[in-house]
Amino acid sequence: MTLFPRILILSLLVISTFSANAEIVLQTLQGKPEKLSDYTGKGQWTVVILWASDCHVCNAEAEQYIQFHEEHKSKDAQILGLSLDGQEKLDAAKDFIKRHDVTYPSLIGEPQAVAALYEDLTGSHWVGTPTFLIYDREGNLKAAQPGAVPAEIIEGFIKEHDSKSAK
Repeated sequence: MTLFPRILILSLLVISTFSANAEIVLQTLQGKPEKLSDYTGKGQWTVVILWASDCHVCNAEAEQYIQFHEEHKSKDAQILGLSLDGQEKLDAAKDFIKRHDVTYPSLIGEPQAVAALYEDLTGSHWVGTPTFLIYDREGNLKAAQPGAVPAEIIEGFIKEHDSKSAK
């Protein structure tokens, strides 16, 4: 393992000590109200990607997270997208989903509310998109990471924590 992935995994672990009790009501892209807790703690890891339709990195990295979701959804993990486009840019969020053929579920929230949620969940300042929140099988927030995270790092993180839980 190279130094970069080790540092990234360590930063994921350090951030994981905060409480995950904060909650806000979000919406599906069709307007149905939902919460993060509707998706977490269902026996699978949940990787929440906070994204925006105009985020260049989000657009460039979308394919690898779709592939991750497809490879893991029936086994051990799922992706949940959380758009920060808000209602003002709902059409742009829908275009992002269509343009990338996104297969994982996505919710949408107002930027300020989602940023505040991130800060409540992690105790860290909101940086921007993309940002990741990783919940374990029981729905506990285990990691948070601003910036792109390669899918293989997420897979390694899940595998490492599953093996620790099995002991």
